[in-house]
Amino acid sequence: MSNAANGAEFIRRGLSDTAIKRLFVLPTIILLICINIFPLIWSLGLSFADYSAVKPRVPGVNPNWIGGKNYKEVLMDKAIWQYFFITFKYVIISVAGEFFIGFGVALLLNRDFKAKGLITTLILLPMMMSMAVVGLFWKLLWNPGWGIINYMLGLPKDFAWLANPKLALIAVAITDIWMWSPFVMLLSLAGLSAIPEYLYEAAEIDRASWWFKFRRITLPLVSPLLLIALIFRTMEAFKTFDIAFVMTGGGPGTATELIAINLYRLAFQQWNTGKASAFAYIVLIMIIAISNIYIKYLNKAKEM
Repeated sequence: MSNAANGAEFIRRGLSDTAIKRLFVLPTIILLICINIFPLIWSLGLSFADYSAVKPRVPGVNPNWIGGKNYKEVLMDKAIWQYFFITFKYVIISVAGEFFIGFGVALLLNRDFKAKGLITTLILLPMMMSMAVVGLFWKLLWNPGWGIINYMLGLPKDFAWLANPKLALIAVAITDIWMWSPFVMLLSLAGLSAIPEYLYEAAEIDRASWWFKFRRITLPLVSPLLLIALIFRTMEAFKTFDIAFVMTGGGPGTATELIAINLYRLAFQQWNTGKASAFAYIVLIMIIAISNIYIKYLNKAKEM
C-alpha cells in the first residue's frame, strides 16, 4: 500500500468528519471570542465604572465602580440628545435617498440591453471604495474654490456647502447616498430578477396597468430584500463616522456632530472611557430596537 493510501487510511480511522469539522471551526470560534466577544463584555463592565484608558489601573481608584451613573449622565445630557436628533435626521435623509435611488436604478437595469454587465459594475464601484477616501473626494467636490458642484448647479463660487450649518448635514448625506445606493440597487436587482416572468404575462393578458403590476407583483415580491437592505443601511447609517469626520469633523459648530463622532471625542479626546462605553451601549440598544422593528415587518412580508 502506498504512503498516500496509508495516510488516507490513518485519517479515516483516526478522525471522524465531525472531529475534522471541529478542528477547523474551533480556531475561528476562539479568534471571534478574543476579537469580538471579550471586548464586548469588557466594555460592558467599564460602562459601570469611572475609568480612563490613559490612567494607570489602580484597584479602587481606576477603574472605580460607580454603578449606573454613566448611563444616567448620558441619558440626562441634553447635548447628547441633540446629537441623537442630528443623527436621526441624517439616517432618514441618507437611507430614504438610498432606497429610492437604488430601487429606481434597479428597475431601470432589470431588462436585457447591451453592456448591462459593464454598466452595473460601474454603478457598484462607489461602494467598493474606502469611506475615508470617498469623504475626502466629495469634500473636494463640495469645495467652493475648486469643486465642480457649485459650477454644475450655477451657484456662486463662494457658496460653501460644508460651512453652512443648514446644508452641511445634507451634503454629507448626499455623499453617503452616492456611496451606498448601489448596495440597495444590488439587492433590489436580485429580487427583481427572481420574480417569475409568467406573473407579468398573466397580468398583460388581463390588461393590467403598469401601476397594478408594480403594486401587486413587483413590490410584494421584492419587499423582503428591500427590507434587508434597509436593515443593513439603517444600522450602518447610525454608526457613520468616516465620511462625516473627514468632510466636516462634526462642524460647522455641531451641525454634523453625529453620535459616532461625539462618541469618538468622548473616548479618545476626553479619555472618559467609562462614560463612552455606556454611551456606546445605549447606541447599541437603540440600533437593536430599530432593527427588530424592521425584522418584524420583514417576517410579515415573507408570510404574504
